[in-house]
Amino acid sequence: MNFIPPHSRREFLRIASAGALGASLSGWLNVLAARAAESKVKHKSCILLWMDGGPSHKDTFDLKPGTADGGEFKPIKTSADGVEISEHFPKLAQLMNHGAIIRGMSTQEGAHGRAKVYLHTGYKEGIGGLVYPSLGSIVSKELGDPNFPLPNFVTIGPRSYGAGFLGPKHQPLDVADPARGVESLRPLVNESQFQNRTGLLEDMEAGFYKQYQGTAINDHRTTYQRAIRLMECKEAKAFDLALEPESGKKLYFPNQPAQSSEPARKGGGNNNNNKFAESCLLARRLIEVGIPFVEVTLGGWDTHQNNFSRVKQLSGIVDQGLSALINDLKDRGLLDSTLVIWMGEFGRTPKINNRQGANGEPGRDHYPRAWSTVFFGGGIKGGQVIGKTDAEGATVVDRPVPVIDYMATICSILGIDYNKQNETPIGRPIRVVEKGANPIKELL
Repeated sequence: MNFIPPHSRREFLRIASAGALGASLSGWLNVLAARAAESKVKHKSCILLWMDGGPSHKDTFDLKPGTADGGEFKPIKTSADGVEISEHFPKLAQLMNHGAIIRGMSTQEGAHGRAKVYLHTGYKEGIGGLVYPSLGSIVSKELGDPNFPLPNFVTIGPRSYGAGFLGPKHQPLDVADPARGVESLRPLVNESQFQNRTGLLEDMEAGFYKQYQGTAINDHRTTYQRAIRLMECKEAKAFDLALEPESGKKLYFPNQPAQSSEPARKGGGNNNNNKFAESCLLARRLIEVGIPFVEVTLGGWDTHQNNFSRVKQLSGIVDQGLSALINDLKDRGLLDSTLVIWMGEFGRTPKINNRQGANGEPGRDHYPRAWSTVFFGGGIKGGQVIGKTDAEGATVVDRPVPVIDYMATICSILGIDYNKQNETPIGRPIRVVEKGANPIKELL
């Protein structure tokens, strides 16, 4: 529902030519969103909040108070009956009626690299000798509009996983810093010179490809053509957070002084907190103009040492940014059509280790056997917990969720056929999700 159909893009250009995109864009996103709402397109969008390093489930969404290594944090009640989460998520607690906690995650990969690949693609690294597409690239291919001038997959923060065998058309656009957006979009020469040079380059590339038929040549053409389309399109203004109205900024940065042109970097708050909130705001802007998949990364969850102080800090960062995002999507009528996922590559050990960090605190190590993820929006049945771990948080005792079921669930929510097969460049058919997957029916 939040894709921008062709007539809306024409409307966007009409508005632009009328001068409505001058000093302020306070109304253009709402205009486009209204046009999109009139469309019959039923596709959904997804924002993946990737918690890099593996968050401790026992200290976030599956607390075990009163047990030997239950930790320092207390559980608090939420807006969902019977559902409790960490005391350091007070704002999220008021929104859990829109969310579902998956406490039965159970996987086998306990090394960061392999686990990240597994959770991003649904395939174990090295299987079949292929590089598999990440979830964002799958969404780009299955739901993305090939005629939309912006990329269908954007990552914000450290580089994520890409298109694999799906090729450069479905590679993500990487935004390193949300406050800077997509820099260097303006050509270094005037428009006429720019058009002449790109035309000459296209002629040379086409001639070279006609003679040699190389895959690498075609990939290169695709890459620079995407860059040129991005440089020329007006929708790229969605990347500029300075154009967000003050009312929108206030939701994400409640302590930020008004009239700041850089909403997250001036205000005396924690810079990491601000940066994550910036990323969430940017993700909403991109989803609103029609990009179907945005991934935001928040690192620091590899808490082998100083687990409790670090998780407390990171939980506060998540609480502000994620709650603002959910409320923002809800207020704009986009929450039901946008699936928001909070997840990392695994959980942390139920037992505290003996390593002392800089703060004199021990930590928790990698633990893929039992852990948690969270869904919000997307039309799911919220206000529930799926799966259960034992008293120590060490084993899933009810409703285990393997990776293939998890991936199939996400695809089902978004409207993607997880049984579909895509072909590699040599014509080998590969399923979107491995055979034998069963979506989590309680969510659908």
